[in-house]
Amino acid sequence: MTAGHRTQDRNRRPFVPHDAAEARAQVAAALRVAATGNGSPPSTTAVGDALLVTSELVTNALRHGGGLTGFDVDLDPGVVTITVADASGELPHLTDAHGRERATGLAEGGFGWPLIKLLAQEIRLSLPPEGGKTIEVRLPLH
Repeated sequence: MTAGHRTQDRNRRPFVPHDAAEARAQVAAALRVAATGNGSPPSTTAVGDALLVTSELVTNALRHGGGLTGFDVDLDPGVVTITVADASGELPHLTDAHGRERATGLAEGGFGWPLIKLLAQEIRLSLPPEGGKTIEVRLPLH
């Protein structure tokens, strides 16, 4: 266990929510733990941002990533880290303000990834050797 709060025990199978609502409930529960800790509680805006980012990451994994293969929430002082893994090795597509894919000009895509980039303190993308991808997003809590 890290210095922060983790949603899963290292000796158990990883928690994989069935949908975005279940993932948001897990994040909300973790943030309630943060609110009862010794530090100051997360701001209302930070909670909303974390739930929005969770929805976007999980929905994208389910719709475009071949399915959700992992999910985790980690709390450290002043920061929540949301980690989502999916079955696709394809990285997120960048879109412009009109939801068009920059590289191809296609009118596909949405505002999810630009929104995540706007709200995140840090984003890490990795392609594990076993396949798929993992996206880790750190968000401020204040």
